[in-house]
Amino acid sequence: MSSDVTGSGRGRPEPIRAVPVRHPGRWVAVVVLAVLAAMFVHMVVTNKAFQWPMLFDNILSVPVVRGAVTSIELTILAMIIGIALGVVLAVMRLSPNPILAAAAWMYIWFFRGVPRLVLCVLFGNLGILYSRLEFGLPFDHQLGALFGIDLNARLFGVNAVTLLSGFTAGLLALAMSEGAYMAEVVRGGIQSVDPGQAEAAQALGMRRPLLLRRIVLPQALRVIVPPTGNETIAMLKDTSLVAYVPVTNELFFQLQHIGARTYAIFPMLVAACIWYLAMTSVLMIGQHFLEKRFSRGHGPRAIRLRGARSAGAGGAVGTEVDT
Repeated sequence: MSSDVTGSGRGRPEPIRAVPVRHPGRWVAVVVLAVLAAMFVHMVVTNKAFQWPMLFDNILSVPVVRGAVTSIELTILAMIIGIALGVVLAVMRLSPNPILAAAAWMYIWFFRGVPRLVLCVLFGNLGILYSRLEFGLPFDHQLGALFGIDLNARLFGVNAVTLLSGFTAGLLALAMSEGAYMAEVVRGGIQSVDPGQAEAAQALGMRRPLLLRRIVLPQALRVIVPPTGNETIAMLKDTSLVAYVPVTNELFFQLQHIGARTYAIFPMLVAACIWYLAMTSVLMIGQHFLEKRFSRGHGPRAIRLRGARSAGAGGAVGTEVDT
C-alpha cells in the first residue's frame, strides 16, 4: 500500500488550485480614467488662456503673500472664537434650564440658517444702525428727565465705523457663524460619552463645571476633533468671503485686483485655486495626525491589540496551572 493512502483507503486530497477572479470592468475604468487624465493635462499645458508665465510672475508677489497671511490669521482667530463660543452654547443647549437651552437654540437656528456671505456683508454694514456706540448706564437721559436733572452716565463711546472695520466685521461674521456649527459638534461629542460616568462623578460630589472639564470633555475630544478639523479647513476657504465686506488685504481680494488690473481674470482664479489647495493640504495633514493621536485606544487595531494581550495573559495562566 502506498504511503499516500490513509487508513480508510482514500488518498490525500489534492491541493486547492485557487483561480483569481477576473475583473475586466476595473481595467476598463483604469483605461478611461487614464485617457481623461491625459486629455486634462494636455488641455492645461497647451491652452493659452491659463497664461502660465503671467500667473507665476504674480502668484508669489508681496501683496498676494500678505493676503495669504491675512487669510490664515482670520482662520485662526475665527476658529478660536468659534470653538470657545461653541463650547458655551453646547453646555447651554444641554442645560436643564429651559431659558438657557432656548437661547442657545435660537442662536444656533439663526447663524446656521443665514449664509456666511450674507453675514459678512451684513456685519460690514452694521454702521448704518448706529453711528456711535456708547457704553454706560442705559436710558440716562430719560432718568434725568424723570428726576429733573441733567444725567450723563455714558462712560465712553466709539465710532461704529471705526470699530467695525472690514477685518473686524469679517472676523465677527465668520466666528459667530462658526460658533453655531461648533456648538452642534461639541454637543454631539458630549452626548457620545457614557452618561454613567457623569452620574458616578456627581455621586462623588463633583460639580458640573469640574465634571465637564475633567471627565466629559476629555473623552468627547475623540468625537469632536475630526469634525473640528473639517470645520477649520472649511473656515480657511470661507475667508475668501470677506473680500465682499470688503477686506482689501485678503488673499482672494488681492488676486481679483491683480486680475482686474491686468485683464487676466482667469489666470488669477487659477492662482487662487492653487493657493487654497496648498493651504488646505497642509491642514489635512495636520488633521490626519490629530485624529491618529486622539483615536489611540479605539478602532480595529486597538481591539486586535487588546485581544492579543488577553490571549497572551490566558496562555500564561494556563502554563502556570499545567505546571
